[in-house]
Amino acid sequence: MSKKITLTTNNIGHRQWATLILELNNMSKAWKRFGVNIKITAPRSQNIIKWGNKTNDERDIQSEVHS
Repeated sequence: MSKKITLTTNNIGHRQWATLILELNNMSKAWKRFGVNIKITAPRSQNIIKWGNKTNDERDIQSEVHS
């Protein structure tokens, strides 16, 4: 069974938006083991999730220093 929820935000800053998307993504990962598949559809969500899940290994640190 599929269910849909819509969140509407007003006066949310860029950092707050990124934090909200990352928190929803963390919830999605945690619930996946119970068989719940949560799909996040929001502006720039995939870029935010990719950035938020980046590890700080040596390659990432070097690329940030040289940018």
